[in-house]
Amino acid sequence: MTGIDGLKDELDKLYSSYNDRKFIHPDPLEFLYDYENIEDREISGLIAAVLAYGKVAQILKSVKLVLERMTPGPYLFLKKSSPDMLYDTFKDFKHRFTTGHELFCLLTNIKNTITRYGTLNKCFLRSMKEEEKTVHSAVLDFAKNLNFSTENRCDSLIPSPMGGSAFKRLNLYLRWMVRKDNVDPGGWTGISRSKLIIPLDTHMYRISFGLGFTVRKQADIKTALEITDALRKFDERDPVKYDFALTRLGMNNIYGSLLKKYIKCF
Repeated sequence: MTGIDGLKDELDKLYSSYNDRKFIHPDPLEFLYDYENIEDREISGLIAAVLAYGKVAQILKSVKLVLERMTPGPYLFLKKSSPDMLYDTFKDFKHRFTTGHELFCLLTNIKNTITRYGTLNKCFLRSMKEEEKTVHSAVLDFAKNLNFSTENRCDSLIPSPMGGSAFKRLNLYLRWMVRKDNVDPGGWTGISRSKLIIPLDTHMYRISFGLGFTVRKQADIKTALEITDALRKFDERDPVKYDFALTRLGMNNIYGSLLKKYIKCF
């Protein structure tokens, strides 16, 4: 079996093979499983997602450091923390380009968002429009809220809505929070999986280009949307379901013998 039907069969096999929690480590997603409370999970998930750049060992170290300081849990910690306490707690933090001051700004914005809307989920939902095909507009509004509600911005953590970023880390966060299976823990409500956008990183771009999901040369938001459209041919209700399995193949340079015939650049 070849063509779209053959590729769908291969993608579904990959999903079934990798849709298992044992394959999560090392991935910052693993921190979300430490929190049963959704208010804690959505905050820990956002922190884990925005710090998910650079070498994976450093990502895990940085996320762990931040969350360990947020006792007794992220939600209560932010609710009870004064600006001075927040700043003092994280002033020595450093993760690649991200400074303690930037992290302080982001956590302040999260705290203000929770105070205003109750949860991050409710904040995101306020920008969702039923008629729109994807969450892209809501992602832009969410980014504005997290990056512009204080005097100082946190651009290394939240990309500017004015640019052409693929919003990989925010789309990754949405995958974690909206989808629920053996890998993604879910917890958010009111958002359809069909509207999610592929979290486009280097690994996903290379595989998608090789599979003919895109011919674009830039890994930007237009490319992410194009790849997501291509994946809808295989599951229109949940196109992002294949992300975890495909990126595991890319990160480990492992390509099944059957899948190889579909990937033109390997």
